[in-house]
Amino acid sequence: MTDTRLSFKEMCAKFDVTPRTLRYYEYIELLAPEKEGRARFYGAREVARMKLILRGRRFGFSLEEIRQWLLIYGKKGERPQLEAWLQLADRQLLALEAQKAELEASIADLRALRETAVDEMGKL
Repeated sequence: MTDTRLSFKEMCAKFDVTPRTLRYYEYIELLAPEKEGRARFYGAREVARMKLILRGRRFGFSLEEIRQWLLIYGKKGERPQLEAWLQLADRQLLALEAQKAELEASIADLRALRETAVDEMGKL
């Protein structure tokens, strides 16, 4: 791999994504690689964007939310982008906390049912 540009194959390997995923991110304008003939090359900007995309997906943001957030920087600058990020992060934190509470309740219920089954087996 080169320090300045990654080939399509290198980009897939670096981020452990499929070629289909990388082409899709380009199609929906999340990434804009340099093109030389049929070859695609990804510079530092695209590598940084890919890191943000994958981090955003891990946090549960939709690709459209990520795309809109990335567009803000180019159109309005860093401060509006950070303000938008804070709004997205606050909303997602609430959603993740709700999911966490649901999971904790499910785990508690499953443990109780398991204990009931253990008690019933002891009676047999």
